[in-house]
Amino acid sequence: MYSLCLFARVLLGVLLMQSCRASRKWDYEPISLKTFTSDPSQLKIEAKIVRIRRGDFAISANCEWKYTTDESTMVEAYVYRSSSGDEADYKLLPWAIPKQPFYDYLDHYYKDVVMRTLSHCSNIPQIKGKFQPPWPVQTYVIDKCVLGEGDGLPEIAPPGFYKLTFNFSGTDQPTWGFTLVLKVTTKLW
Repeated sequence: MYSLCLFARVLLGVLLMQSCRASRKWDYEPISLKTFTSDPSQLKIEAKIVRIRRGDFAISANCEWKYTTDESTMVEAYVYRSSSGDEADYKLLPWAIPKQPFYDYLDHYYKDVVMRTLSHCSNIPQIKGKFQPPWPVQTYVIDKCVLGEGDGLPEIAPPGFYKLTFNFSGTDQPTWGFTLVLKVTTKLW
């Protein structure tokens, strides 16, 4: 009887450890999401925070992409962290995308992070192999995406406030992007 009980405890412990390894070890609450565009006739973007149920939040967005990208199209993103949430307390983290051509971004960061994080809840293009222009001109929809449900995000993130700024620009193209602020807490289970 004792050995059966011990076996059950060990099995339960192994199962709990496996389930902990398979998921992120943090939860988040979106604090704010702001979008901007210099020319809504070329790119219109609207985004909002959606409360799914108590304590569970998602991001929804519509992006009417009406311009053609080219070699001048650039992307950059920066992540800042603050333990207090005070604007003066934010410090730059190494989780950044230095300013680079859009097509380089698509072949690396987009495939490694964006596709893996948003593909389950959006109609963003799925790229296999090296990206071949043109970028599709269409309306992109992100529908109640819960961050961290897909792959691509860090498994561990220290608690605090995180600010992500994302910017696009180019010659004869709109300058546009978004700023997302999240409160990250350590997941208990």
